[in-house]
Amino acid sequence: MTSMERKMADPAAAATVRCDACPVMCNIRPGLAGACDRYANADGQLVRVDPLVLLDAAKAQGAPVVAFQSEGEWDGRLVRGAETFVTAIGAGTTYPDYKPAPFIVSTEVDGVDMVTVVTEGVFSYCGVKIKIDTDRHLGPERAMVRVQGEPVGHVTTGEYGSQMLSLGGVGHLTGGSKKEGRVTCETLLALSNLQPVELVIDDGATVVVQAGAAPIVNGVPETKMRVGCGSATIGIFAPQWLGKVDEVVVVDDHITGVLSEHQAGKLLDIPPTGIRMRGRRSTPGRYFQVANPGTGWGGTDISDPLSILEPFDPKHAKPGLSMLMVSTTGEHFAYYELDEALRPVERPMPAPLADSVARISENCEPALCSVLFIGGAGGSLRAGVTDNPVRLTQSVSHGVTRLTCGGAPVYLWPGGGITFMVDVTKLPENAFGYVPTPALVAPIEFTMPLTRYAAMGGYVDHVRPASSLDPSAPHRRVAQPPDNPWPLTPLAVPDAP
Repeated sequence: MTSMERKMADPAAAATVRCDACPVMCNIRPGLAGACDRYANADGQLVRVDPLVLLDAAKAQGAPVVAFQSEGEWDGRLVRGAETFVTAIGAGTTYPDYKPAPFIVSTEVDGVDMVTVVTEGVFSYCGVKIKIDTDRHLGPERAMVRVQGEPVGHVTTGEYGSQMLSLGGVGHLTGGSKKEGRVTCETLLALSNLQPVELVIDDGATVVVQAGAAPIVNGVPETKMRVGCGSATIGIFAPQWLGKVDEVVVVDDHITGVLSEHQAGKLLDIPPTGIRMRGRRSTPGRYFQVANPGTGWGGTDISDPLSILEPFDPKHAKPGLSMLMVSTTGEHFAYYELDEALRPVERPMPAPLADSVARISENCEPALCSVLFIGGAGGSLRAGVTDNPVRLTQSVSHGVTRLTCGGAPVYLWPGGGITFMVDVTKLPENAFGYVPTPALVAPIEFTMPLTRYAAMGGYVDHVRPASSLDPSAPHRRVAQPPDNPWPLTPLAVPDAP
């Protein structure tokens, strides 16, 4: 029996649809979805499962969202002019790339005919950059980050008051085992869609990361990021300690500050106290490597701050000398006075010093996790915009074409290609998908004047008014986040092509 005869004998097989939305090319039986859960077979027709997402603009800053579908106002159109932006969420892909984008829609904005080319890009070259606000040591630089035991990224260089991770990338998605690629894809998808993920760092901590939420380090929720390094804390609060305490040590994994030696203390005429620190002395009042990195005082591995002190110098120290030791978040603090043998003895904290510790804590911002999706849109998806893709790259680079991701603003990296980053909290919920190649699916919109679209060789024959979209098609309306610029606002178009 030939394959055609088998299909004729089996009605279900005859109604099977071959999905061409990604390289997997699923054969989908009636009533079922493909491997990505994005496309399904509805009575022999290939359909996008998720609804198309539309952004509704506010009338003005702080004003309510335009009520398109309120009783007595809605005229039956899905899109009604420049107050609606058609995002790529739920739009579909262009695979095998040369096909025109699923939606190429025109809208008149302030007398200018604008075109938005809407598609969901399939990204094998993508990842997330994570900023974790914590003073605690999460792991050594370059340490592997794992999920379910699989490597999905690494610890990268730390920033001021934050630890940084780089996850994903084509090496983890496709360069390792099948399980590594699958777990990496699942991790990127969850993080991009604002879901919590537990990450285990080699020779380091276990941390739960969720965009817009506080990190949880070794089971303990973080609350504050540090006000600054130990030296900066001295520089900020030195006048508030003048006359209230003889010495202050701000314990920090990076730069521990000592008030009496610091330039801020010198300008306040604070005399030497005879304090002697462990670690490597940098400039006066600034010490490196006073302890190893950890989750204790100031991001170090110590629980007893006196362990970073050497015996006081009797040439300057005297019995009764007072000393405050505090971390850069104000989470750890202790007050000491020297006894007759010039040894620090802990005493109850004087009220004025307790107020200064509270001030340090007050100046610490809330600890959050930030997740930025990063992807390269310089590849084949450009063919869904124009048959001469380099012109799109040049148009984006020259500021003629605005690139958005689910309507959210992006940061464009300089140089070749179209490499962008976007804060995932700026997108509507569940904006990202996946295909089991493995790769992530991210919404991409290119908006430009119609005349410029025609000049770059765009698919002008496929342009249709946004107002002509079928209102009965599955869709979801979302209010534009107030902090996001309206993506249909015309750019100041330069003379460059």
